[in-house]
Amino acid sequence: MANGALYSGDVCREGQCGFAGMPALTSAGMERLGGRKLEKIKQNPIIKKIGINRIVLCGVLLLMYAIFCLLSDKFVGIQRIMSALNYAYFLGFLSLGVTFVIATGGIDFSIGPVMFCSALISGYCLTSYGVPLAASLVISVLVGMLFGIFNGYFVAYWTVPPFIISMASMNIAKGLASVFTKTQSVSWPQSVDANGWYRNFVKVGNFPVGLVIFLACAVICSVILNQTKAGRYILCLGSNKEAVRLSGVNVKKWEMLAYVICGILVGIAAIFFVAAYTTVQPGYGDQYNNEAIAGCVMGGTSMAGGLASISGTVIGVFIIALLQEGILALGFTKDYQLIITGLIVIVAVYADVSTRRRKN
Repeated sequence: MANGALYSGDVCREGQCGFAGMPALTSAGMERLGGRKLEKIKQNPIIKKIGINRIVLCGVLLLMYAIFCLLSDKFVGIQRIMSALNYAYFLGFLSLGVTFVIATGGIDFSIGPVMFCSALISGYCLTSYGVPLAASLVISVLVGMLFGIFNGYFVAYWTVPPFIISMASMNIAKGLASVFTKTQSVSWPQSVDANGWYRNFVKVGNFPVGLVIFLACAVICSVILNQTKAGRYILCLGSNKEAVRLSGVNVKKWEMLAYVICGILVGIAAIFFVAAYTTVQPGYGDQYNNEAIAGCVMGGTSMAGGLASISGTVIGVFIIALLQEGILALGFTKDYQLIITGLIVIVAVYADVSTRRRKN
């Protein structure tokens, strides 16, 4: 047979196959045949442009929505969708930020506590010190950026492992927020209050303004990561940092920049969190780390670095947000979502590692 690559041998012996003299199709051959068909599908111009990973993720998102609607009448309606979007906004900014860090081959487990720290410090300045609302929003972004500078400096210039410095930052953020607010929760103004205009960042009536802002920010992040020198260097650092250094590039500067961008986006996430939920308590935020990272790696960003997808991260975030809302609609507690999110991270990382092994 000409297509001998599909079989374990050239031709099986007479009497050892279903038909005498016919080649024996093995499981390995079937796998190769399936791989060829999949590769042919991937080469379709439309699918190649969109990306098969994004198509699969969109299919999963739609399937999840259909399943939740069938399982629970409570899930049907605009309110559930708006609630899921409220959750997706701040989680989305966290995921966009950590995408830049993971692209360098690093990690940041402080994003959740830093978001809460930014919201608490800026909110306390607003409610206790009479700082104008606009200035308080700027303070939120600045706090996030300072943590990004802190993390980036120690990782890039002191070569502290990202895992260690992010764990340290997580504890510092929790402690700093508690000390600054005297362990008190902070309630931001309601929409009916004089300073409640910031809540329009999330929605005006039933129009999801936050969705427009989030998607616009995602487009900007995609341009930075894929179309600028900074983004190319960030991705190259994740692929082969030493080769980039030997080519004369200041790797420390670009590695630190990834953490600074992450910090700025975490500060913005804090604004969207309080715009959706108003009240913030010290000592929280850890639970959002894994969710943000899960949305990131589910979207196609490699935990090993060098490969990142902003559009994939966006879809992954919507899946996590829909999952959270669906679990609550079915009457389960958030603890079940934590279990599922952990499993999603394991599966996504395993898929990434398997893909890299096949390529190698």
